[in-house]
Amino acid sequence: MDPIEAVALAAAAFAAGAINAVAGGGSLVSFPALVAFGYGSKAANVTNSVALWPGYVGGSVGYRKELAPQRARILALTPAMVLGALAGSVILLSTPDSAFDAIVPFLILFACGLMITQDRLSAWAQKHKLAAQHERHVPWSLHVVTGLLGAYGAYFGAGLGILTFAVLSILLPDGLQRSNALKGVMSLLINAVAVAWFSLFGPVEWLPAAVMAAGALAGGYLGVGLARRLGRRVLRGAVIVYGLTVAVVLFVT
Repeated sequence: MDPIEAVALAAAAFAAGAINAVAGGGSLVSFPALVAFGYGSKAANVTNSVALWPGYVGGSVGYRKELAPQRARILALTPAMVLGALAGSVILLSTPDSAFDAIVPFLILFACGLMITQDRLSAWAQKHKLAAQHERHVPWSLHVVTGLLGAYGAYFGAGLGILTFAVLSILLPDGLQRSNALKGVMSLLINAVAVAWFSLFGPVEWLPAAVMAAGALAGGYLGVGLARRLGRRVLRGAVIVYGLTVAVVLFVT
């Protein structure tokens, strides 16, 4: 690895870590950077997952105040996250990813639609008792969706934060900062499972992963400061605009 590649990959990982802390979707910066330097798509995918994991650690440390009251909720959702992530990891390493990559833009557009209609969907979910009724309540619907998000996040992960943020905003009676904090720790746990599996069985490129990990850690921690300064409307608007941009980029590439 030459110095130019190292600096470029570290910068891409820093940006990805910050984007993941603010809204999600940072893989759409770091994954193409790996592909641009000649790594195969599957190797780039698993290497990207390993490299960005420290960024989720940095983001969760930055959000520790918002996460402290949610420990019981996180523990309740962990089994679904682990099982889903294991399923996604196994599927990724055993099948081609071209078909799944084709639907990623549609999933991101779906997540943006959820964010745009969040208030109406939240009211509907409350009426039909699909959403949490109080702070300690973890509805069955959230367990199911968490498992699906775990599988998706381990398999590809692009847009995982956008999807997760949208779902949490609908199913939980929390402010956006608390939902953003929970989104980050869910991504942390899902990717921890994927990283462990890929480390044992996947084609990880360890040198670029190590270079990118340092950038992702710094970007994740510093990105929380930006997210805190954004108000409710601005943060939700940023998520929607970024998601639509990511979808368009994926459609044309």
